[in-house]
Amino acid sequence: MKELLNKLTHTFGPSGYEAQVRDLILENIKDYADEYRIDALGNLLVRKGTKKENGKRIMISAHMDEIGLMVTHIDENGYAYAAPIGGVNPLNCVGGRVVFENGVEGTVQTCEPRSTGKTPSMEKLYIDTGASSREDCKVKIGDPAVFVGCFIDHGDRWMSKTLDDRVGCLIAIETLKSVKDSPNEIWFVFSVQEEVGLRGAKTAAYAVDPEIGIAIDVTMCLDTPGLIEHGLKMGCGPCIKAKDGSLIGTPWLNEALYDAAERAGIPYQVEVLRGAGTDAGAIHLTRAGVPSSAVSVACRYVHSPAEMVSAKDTEQCIQLLTEFVSHEIR
Repeated sequence: MKELLNKLTHTFGPSGYEAQVRDLILENIKDYADEYRIDALGNLLVRKGTKKENGKRIMISAHMDEIGLMVTHIDENGYAYAAPIGGVNPLNCVGGRVVFENGVEGTVQTCEPRSTGKTPSMEKLYIDTGASSREDCKVKIGDPAVFVGCFIDHGDRWMSKTLDDRVGCLIAIETLKSVKDSPNEIWFVFSVQEEVGLRGAKTAAYAVDPEIGIAIDVTMCLDTPGLIEHGLKMGCGPCIKAKDGSLIGTPWLNEALYDAAERAGIPYQVEVLRGAGTDAGAIHLTRAGVPSSAVSVACRYVHSPAEMVSAKDTEQCIQLLTEFVSHEIR
């Protein structure tokens, strides 16, 4: 799992440019799938099993895309200015490195004097690729870039950029491999453009027409200095969604997830998030409505080049979802 996650986090894939990530996932799941296809937006839809009597059609969605930057213009000295792709925090940008799809790397800096102590604005950020002029610059307007961050193994703690949501993709891959027999028809969706508005999950859910929707994602850990002590904590098990900014988790479905965790002997946390959202926010509004929830991994430093999750939490998410989809859901 660790080797695959390393590959996933190092694969280029900002919103709208997920093809390389999709190819890597497909390489790892095609031998375990009963059917797979790629839709018009680029979502990868993978079916495991066939719906039997008393079974359900379940959609499990993990998004492939990551946040990044896109070049808006290049000045006469070769500095590239950029707009955010997704929820980019300028505080996580200044002094950091980015890489473009063509392999060109640069550093993100700000026009604003650091002596002011103000938070830099996105409009004042620029990327220095070492070019000396507009003509010398090896990137162009419209080119996307992602942040650079190595995968680091600290035992139970894994740190990397893009754990949001490549760790969710890993969980979906390993759950698909783990399911041996189920009364349910399970569609594993690896979605595009979640970071810019849950777009891929919306069209994928329309195609799958699920009876149950589950998103796999990360959620904000609240166990670091200065944050509330009663929030979600790393290493304390999967987080089952009660609420976020896009969804109220369906109560009976959450009860079924709690029961699955207890059957598997897995600790779990109940997630109440004040804002943000996951693919479940799009799934539950599809067609005439879909009972939906999410299983999340508590993550420190979300949307930074050094996100951190627990390996144990990751493994327990796989165990929870495998147990959940392998039985009748009432």
